[in-house]
Amino acid sequence: MVYTVGEMAKRLGIPASTLRYYDKEGLLPFVERSSGGIRMFREKDYGWLKVIGCLKKAGMSLKDIRSYIALTMQGDETIGQRLELFRNQREVLLAQMAELEQTLETLDYKCWYYETAKAAGSTDVPENMTMEELPERFRAVRQHLRDSEQAREERFLGEARKRA
Repeated sequence: MVYTVGEMAKRLGIPASTLRYYDKEGLLPFVERSSGGIRMFREKDYGWLKVIGCLKKAGMSLKDIRSYIALTMQGDETIGQRLELFRNQREVLLAQMAELEQTLETLDYKCWYYETAKAAGSTDVPENMTMEELPERFRAVRQHLRDSEQAREERFLGEARKRA
């Protein structure tokens, strides 16, 4: 079965303009064209497009995706290079996930902080709690935030001394 840009975009749940952009960026060398130049997507192209979408979500650059596609089209002699590309992107994604996890923990802490402040009628209550009074899951987050604040203050003072 042959699909138009619009039909394939609908199957993928993306705008047709995204497929046109991918084509313009050289990510779709495998897509056939009619004699009139119309893109003709086939069932096998769906898998390619799902992988491209996955790599984009994983933060891979268009340049690296283009390299991956070129390597794949060269054949089995590039299997090792492709594996390395995926391993590298996996490491990038794991680092992003760890950063997002820390961000989520900070947001959870701030929700707890302001819920506690709202119930008490003042931010003084959660602000002045000792580490032992804090829920255990928020102790490391609070320490990290305070360490970051202290480091910022020290940098500011160091820069002020340099200007003086």
